[in-house]
Amino acid sequence: MKLILKSSSEDNLPTYSDAVHNPHSLEQLARSSCSDTAAAHGINASKSSSIIATHLNTGSCHITVVSPSQDRDVLHCKQTTVIKMRASKDTEVALTGKFKDPVVTTTPEERITWDSNLDFLLSIIGFAVDLANVWRFPYLCYKNGGGAFLIPYLLMLVFGALPLFYMEVILGQYNRQGPISLWKICPLFKGVGYCAVFIAFYVSFYYNVIIGWAILYLGNSFSSKLPWTGCDNDWNTEFCRESCENITDISCNLTRSPAKEYFNRGVLRLQGSTGIFDPGPPNMTLVGCIMIVYSMLYISLFKGVKSSGKVVWVTATMPYILLTILLLRGITLPGAIDGIIYYLVPDLKALADPSVWIDAAVQIFYSVGAGFGVHLAYASYNKFDNNCYRDCLITSCVNSFTSLFSGFVIFTYLGYMSHLQQKPIDKVAEQGPGLVFEVYPEAIATLPASQVWSVLFFVMLVFLGMDSAMGGLECVITGLLDEFETTFKKLKINREIFTFIVVFISFLVALSCVTPGGFYIFNLFERYAAGVSLLCTVFFEAVAVSWVYGLKQLNADVFEMLGHTPSLYWRVCWKIISPLFLGVIMILQLIDVAPFVIKMYDNVSYHYPFGAVAIGWIVALSSVLMIPFLAIRSLASQPGTLTQKFALSISPEKEAEDILQGKPVRRFTREHWLTL
Repeated sequence: MKLILKSSSEDNLPTYSDAVHNPHSLEQLARSSCSDTAAAHGINASKSSSIIATHLNTGSCHITVVSPSQDRDVLHCKQTTVIKMRASKDTEVALTGKFKDPVVTTTPEERITWDSNLDFLLSIIGFAVDLANVWRFPYLCYKNGGGAFLIPYLLMLVFGALPLFYMEVILGQYNRQGPISLWKICPLFKGVGYCAVFIAFYVSFYYNVIIGWAILYLGNSFSSKLPWTGCDNDWNTEFCRESCENITDISCNLTRSPAKEYFNRGVLRLQGSTGIFDPGPPNMTLVGCIMIVYSMLYISLFKGVKSSGKVVWVTATMPYILLTILLLRGITLPGAIDGIIYYLVPDLKALADPSVWIDAAVQIFYSVGAGFGVHLAYASYNKFDNNCYRDCLITSCVNSFTSLFSGFVIFTYLGYMSHLQQKPIDKVAEQGPGLVFEVYPEAIATLPASQVWSVLFFVMLVFLGMDSAMGGLECVITGLLDEFETTFKKLKINREIFTFIVVFISFLVALSCVTPGGFYIFNLFERYAAGVSLLCTVFFEAVAVSWVYGLKQLNADVFEMLGHTPSLYWRVCWKIISPLFLGVIMILQLIDVAPFVIKMYDNVSYHYPFGAVAIGWIVALSSVLMIPFLAIRSLASQPGTLTQKFALSISPEKEAEDILQGKPVRRFTREHWLTL
């Protein structure tokens, strides 16, 4: 129960002298506050920076008077004095604790915050801007009509991804809890928080392996001869050719570049496995590389935002410097302009294809990063009145700009490779790991001082990956630490120890991806860890917040933090457009029942066996099923009648006492569901 006493004059506020020397003056307050009629809800005490407290005990009824600041012996608060308490039948008043006269100051343990707003801003930018901006967006852009692809891309950003992003930051900042604990606002959907944490953890199993590959390439970039430039290595085959010129013994279509064979046979060692159920022993070189990755992650995360907030100043900004350097070099190469033209020239006819709109929706949705719980976790460390509205707009603009800008960088070099190999660009361009670990290294290897350009490129990849990797694990750590805070304190497990446990478990699972058969496991995780399950998470999150928690309450939360309410655009998107958009995409994804097939480096198609696909769906459903499981658990564990159980499950926990006392349930009114 929270009782808010408002005063128009500071002179009317209680002083410590009143509290200490005349405790009976507060006895009537204790009696009335424990009654049904005195309860009121409102101010969040977590906003206080310096706390003065006077404690009164009435049996089990504990009263704490707090104020954001102090002025000698006066509880100095311009408009409100907050009294926190819980109900009790015992009304005997006794003062506890020792008080200094005239001032008593106590500082309860508060949630840490970012040292500066820029720490938070760079962190969410770093998470949103990741490897997909470099290896997926440019490919989708040229594949789906060039510049015309920007039309559905921007529409999906404005009406789908951006509103959901803003919603998550609001929830995290207002409630100051991780992605699980904040669902005290609607206990029925607490499984959404667990689902987000599971997804973020699953993604770390394979995503951090990509950074390990980049570290291996980075280390080899310092060699006198880049290992992906010749066909005279142990891993090369008779199909390896540096070019198709003067070839008489084999068809040009059957040849493979040195860079392709290096990545697939030298790094991944795919020749040592027949499929996903034939993994083989780990590649110790890659084990060392991912060990470096996880060590860097631990160092960045073990102190929370106090440490990660400093790391992002380098990892979030350096990629833009490196991208600019690579672009300036790339536009001087022959064929570069042709590549840019191919990238941007619009084909408006492509917009008639529904798959173009689906690709745009999926790309911007995954790129912004809603549903992973990271924005919730990061925002929970914000100051209560931080301008999260501005941060969301900046992050979304930077994310989209980075995707477009990286496309220029990539296609200057693809145009150069097309000119060099005398092949059409669509025969050169690839997406995913093939683009950044095969095509791009091959292009760099033909340049003067190729080692320098290689170092720059792979340093950029490492930085891009580290930001997102830190965000994913921060979601797991913050989510579980907040939810099981009492348990961890009893077990004396602090953040440093728990961070090590999370990082170590992720590392152990990631080892499966650095075996000869690890690439098959990698693709399995990539397809199922954050596919339909991520869409389900954000869909139910949007429904729970905009419909069940309610826009009226969300508007009030935003007003309390920022001093203004969201415009009609945000409210319509939250309640209607975004859930509808998510539902359509989710249905389209679910009806896509095509076999799981990947094309290997030797042009052989690998069909995943039924058992592997079943494992993939188990991974996906293990996170999604947390939503109905915890919904049932919430209904079963609530006290009262069946109607009260349901009311308690869909209402914020702060309204529980009123519901149990039979007062009207706000969410049982038509106004609640129809309010925009």
